[in-house]
Amino acid sequence: MPDIAAPTDLRFDHHPGPVTGIGSASPRLSWQVADAPDGYAQTRYEIEIERDGSAETFAIASGDQILVPWPGAPLKARERAAVRVRAGDDASWSEWSEPSTVETGLLSPDDWSARFVSPAEIGAWGSPAPLLTGVVDLPDGVVRARLYITAHGLYIANINGKRVGDEQLAPGWTAYQHRLRYQTHDVTGLLTTGTNRLEVLLGNGWFRGRLGFQGKHGVYGDRLALLAQLEVVTADGAVHVLATDGSWTARESPVIADDLYDGQSVDLRRAPGPESPVDVVDADLSLLVAPDGPPVRITQVVPVVEISASPSGKTLVDFGQNLVGWVRLKVRGGAAGGEVVVRHAEVLEDGELGVRPLRTARATDSYLWEGSEEVVLEPNLTFHGFRYAEVSGVDGLRAEDVEAVVVGSDLRRTGWFASSHELLDRFHENVVWGMRGNFVDVPTDCPQRDERLGWTGDIQVFSPTATFLFDTAGFLGNWLADLAAEQQKDGSVPHVVPDVIRQPGPAAAAWGDAATVVPWVLYQRTGDAGLLERQLPSMRAWVDRIAGLAGADLLWSGGFQFGDWLDPTAPPADPFRAKADPDVVATAHLAYSASLVAKAALAVGDGEVAREYGELAERVREAFAREYVTAGGRVLSDAPTAYALALQWTLLPTEEQRRHAAERLADLVRTAGFRISTGFVGTPLMTDALADAGEVDLAYRLLLQTGCPSWLYPVTMGATTVWERWDSMLPDGSINPGEMTSFNHYALGAVADWLHRRVAGLAPAQPGYRRIEVRPLLSRHLTHASARHVTPYGEASVSWERAGGTLRLDVVIPVGARAVVTVPGAGHSVEVGHGKHSWTAEDPYAQEAGASTADLTLRQLMDHEPSWDKALAAAREAGVAGDEAVLADRLAPFLDAPASEFVDAATAHGFIPGGNELAARLQNLLSPEN
Repeated sequence: MPDIAAPTDLRFDHHPGPVTGIGSASPRLSWQVADAPDGYAQTRYEIEIERDGSAETFAIASGDQILVPWPGAPLKARERAAVRVRAGDDASWSEWSEPSTVETGLLSPDDWSARFVSPAEIGAWGSPAPLLTGVVDLPDGVVRARLYITAHGLYIANINGKRVGDEQLAPGWTAYQHRLRYQTHDVTGLLTTGTNRLEVLLGNGWFRGRLGFQGKHGVYGDRLALLAQLEVVTADGAVHVLATDGSWTARESPVIADDLYDGQSVDLRRAPGPESPVDVVDADLSLLVAPDGPPVRITQVVPVVEISASPSGKTLVDFGQNLVGWVRLKVRGGAAGGEVVVRHAEVLEDGELGVRPLRTARATDSYLWEGSEEVVLEPNLTFHGFRYAEVSGVDGLRAEDVEAVVVGSDLRRTGWFASSHELLDRFHENVVWGMRGNFVDVPTDCPQRDERLGWTGDIQVFSPTATFLFDTAGFLGNWLADLAAEQQKDGSVPHVVPDVIRQPGPAAAAWGDAATVVPWVLYQRTGDAGLLERQLPSMRAWVDRIAGLAGADLLWSGGFQFGDWLDPTAPPADPFRAKADPDVVATAHLAYSASLVAKAALAVGDGEVAREYGELAERVREAFAREYVTAGGRVLSDAPTAYALALQWTLLPTEEQRRHAAERLADLVRTAGFRISTGFVGTPLMTDALADAGEVDLAYRLLLQTGCPSWLYPVTMGATTVWERWDSMLPDGSINPGEMTSFNHYALGAVADWLHRRVAGLAPAQPGYRRIEVRPLLSRHLTHASARHVTPYGEASVSWERAGGTLRLDVVIPVGARAVVTVPGAGHSVEVGHGKHSWTAEDPYAQEAGASTADLTLRQLMDHEPSWDKALAAAREAGVAGDEAVLADRLAPFLDAPASEFVDAATAHGFIPGGNELAARLQNLLSPEN
């Protein structure tokens, strides 16, 4: 029998090992097994923990390998341990894994001797960024050195002139008044015998800089401050500590202005100012927390695609990709005292930078320099969202001297998708880039204008996609901790987290429901029941709040709602005017969130709470159906979003209502010309609702539509990220006139989850993908599709291809997981274990079904795409209707009429000219013999 592979990929909580500065004294452990014999199932494991020079082994009889409890005594602050794992079934053991180390940070306020210090005489708002300095003398033989550090503001630390770490925008953004993250750095290699100088640059960042669209700054405070503790162990066993205190000094730096929205200005001619004192400031050290996920880092460098001149003569640089970060320039020569200015924008309009969508954000970096020697210019206390840059002050700019530096939370990529449809694949890539640009320590709405906030509604709808594409467990776990901390006493959830709007009693459906949805999604995708248990009080508080707003009749009606935000039928200047009734949207979310609390309580073993909220959910469903649904299945406001919510969240009590609602939803898609007509709330549900109703072809036609509005329309317009609005750029190349227009929002990219789960067919059937559902949804529009995902157990993949009348399905399942596979057309499912599996079957789309228009209704004519395309072309040529959506809407009252009445329906029974020409053009298509 082949050996069981030694475990790999040891993780501590959600940190890949080795990890330094973890905040848990008893981190949970996970591992993967790359290979094992057929039929292998883990029944036991052993964990060896070596600490203080001795090792202890713990034997556990269990099949679990994800987030298993720490078996030993809790670690102390600063303690380091080496961990090995081996796994086995009843018959054999694997080899031991390679050891991986975990080291705790400072676990309580008592572990800190440092105190926050702030410049006493410099560093006020609007002044140059301060440099704070401390000095320590060390003897020979530095054995171990750690720097524990955070700031009110951003910090960049250097020891003896060398950068500490590779983090950007540290310490990141949390709800500072509740939680402030600190970092732990191994700086052993930066220290020398004798005098060592620790110098830290402070920037405004989220703490003091401009924040939000209300023109505020200093939301968290008006003084920048530093907390740093350098601990050095030397060969003689002594511990030397350099901690921020009143002995530190402050100087002005060459950074004369810095702001996340406006950019950074640097005067390279300017030497640091004279030393001045610092104040020790009061701060609650109990708010300090270690990181849950990876920091912001430079993740990529993108070269120039083109350098050109704008109509006004400006030098424009195109990087070919809408991204987040900054421009790095290499300059040389020129007059002393010259100024280099870099402006940023996502798009061009009339050949110039399209800066109107930035609103008040200047997004400009500038540099004053001597101009004699070659120098590299780039900011370090700001970031921008852009594809294009306008560069002035550099003569003869060369492509090799400029590049875009991409920054974002350094999340591990875990998900991929590919298909036979080029535009669809580009759209998926746009979703990935949009997530990368908006996951900058906080899941933001957009990365470029005067906003960049953690809108709860955006991540609520996008979290399933996010958790597939990247390992977001620590990132979103941290954000959820902020959400719970920011939640008001009455259970209200802020519209943005961290909350800089600070509105009393905020409660908006789909936005506040991030409190229930995101924890449940994380549990489903990672298996982290501990996080679910931690968030359950927050989940309950939110549902209790909105149930209270609903009152005795359990109908959440009236009051402020975002509703189906950015429904394309709403006017550009009034996105609140979506077609779906906001009361329908709100009450549906009450039912859904109550059901999620019931499921979460059951998952963590609280049956009483599960029953309470399960019963609440059922009562809300009954109230919804009683108030908003007719006996025939019509839902109030007759909007696609209303039907999608009702169908997907089981809000329709009878089979007849469900059938009629599904039929109505399908007709609404047809009569919209197969174009999307939903906003943030309805969009993630539409393709599932159609597919589950048996309208798979309609779901694909909606997905692959290229007319405006649609998912692929921006791709045809050259988009490289997902837009905020379906028509952020109009077909004529002008920017949408609405004040709120971004070209990098991920919310409408939430459909990518459907690509992964349904198109490719790779979905979790049990939490953490311990059981996988493989059920690809084929289409004649695609000849192949595939998805790969690094589950907690290892990589799983599904790939299907239609060729030569045969369907081939290939599946890979990691060790520790099992899968239920449904081969399209087979009519049954099969359960398989780990390994590679393949099936072949007859291609259900090998023969394109023909259609005799003589027997078709107009609805069936529209569904038969070849016939519909011919009819649409004829209508355009005859001048009856130039747009598919216009023609489809005109046919809406006549869907049950025979196809032979197409001309009458298309011309409003002759009131619209062109009928005779249209009839002539359609003679062959609509004749009885066809």
